[in-house]
Amino acid sequence: MSKWPGKYIIGLTGNIATGKSVVRRMLEHLGAYTIDADSLAHRAIAKGAPGYQPAVALFGKWILGRDGEIDRAKLAGLVFRDPQALEQLEDIVHPLVGQAANIFIRRATQRVVVVEAIKLLESDLKNSCNAVWVTYAPEDVQVERLIRKRGMTRDQALERVHTQSPQSEKVAAASVVIRNTGSYDDLWKQVTEAWKQVSPVTDTAPIIRKEPTSELMAQRGRPRDSQAIAELITRLSQGRRRMTPENVMEAFGDKAYLMLHASGTLVGLAGWQVENLVARTTDLYLDSAVDAAAAIQTLVNEVERASHELQSEASLIFPPPELAGDEALWKKLGYEKRTPQTLGVQAWQDAATESMPAGAILYFKQLRQDRVLRPI
Repeated sequence: MSKWPGKYIIGLTGNIATGKSVVRRMLEHLGAYTIDADSLAHRAIAKGAPGYQPAVALFGKWILGRDGEIDRAKLAGLVFRDPQALEQLEDIVHPLVGQAANIFIRRATQRVVVVEAIKLLESDLKNSCNAVWVTYAPEDVQVERLIRKRGMTRDQALERVHTQSPQSEKVAAASVVIRNTGSYDDLWKQVTEAWKQVSPVTDTAPIIRKEPTSELMAQRGRPRDSQAIAELITRLSQGRRRMTPENVMEAFGDKAYLMLHASGTLVGLAGWQVENLVARTTDLYLDSAVDAAAAIQTLVNEVERASHELQSEASLIFPPPELAGDEALWKKLGYEKRTPQTLGVQAWQDAATESMPAGAILYFKQLRQDRVLRPI
């Protein structure tokens, strides 16, 4: 059925605030290659991308912000209240997203590929999926999550929930239903059980890599490591960032953790994510007893290796002040000190602006020259 021989395609969908992205991240932790079709849709209408001019010609220059980019809030306000306008926008965007997804799937080295798309069931992509996974959440969980994570009022959250088609329609079309009641531990158990049916012989033990000339080893963190990760962050931040295992489990929905070991002892940590083809390392903790240069090199090498597997275009690192000052070290690793405005590519600028902590320093490295969305 799939048009990608040798690949097993999971189409992942669900209504707003049901946990689609969290489930996608969990599947990524388990070894799948994942694609966020909604992020690709945003990039497809960015300035310079192939959907930009058609969208501006259709809706008018009033949708543009001062920087010439399409103001997504203005555009969303229009199309969410006008089904015909939404259909016209989708006619522009969906073919471009399909082309990009096709390139990523063909390039992926992983056998299992997950495509997250809120409009999966309305698109042609569903016909190329080996399975359809649907996330479901009770309405009160959806509303609470929209209030907490997106700053909506209760009335705004209810309006967004009720403007979408009933969840029962998606559930009826599902091969697998993941019921998200708000417990990350329960969610992880459901995802891992469903994953075993897709990849029953996959070894889900964490990957451990050792630098040839070092006693340091980088290990991919798993939810079972949440206690150790929480204790390390709390200790190395000297209590400025107190973490619990529950906090770490929640963070696994957004990022991956790389744990650094020296002679069997946990001595460092990097928290990173790949979103919209940009790798972002926002957490970097090292014990003062380890060689900082060797530790950073070990963690950064593993972040880049994993980012290459996810076809990342660029790597952004926001080191803490005590690790940011050694520009010679970062230069040796191929990184430049930059500001978001100097990155040139809008998607990279957006990623840097969204992820950059207040007062932080940004180090940047381009990981690949070929960019799928310039143009498709």
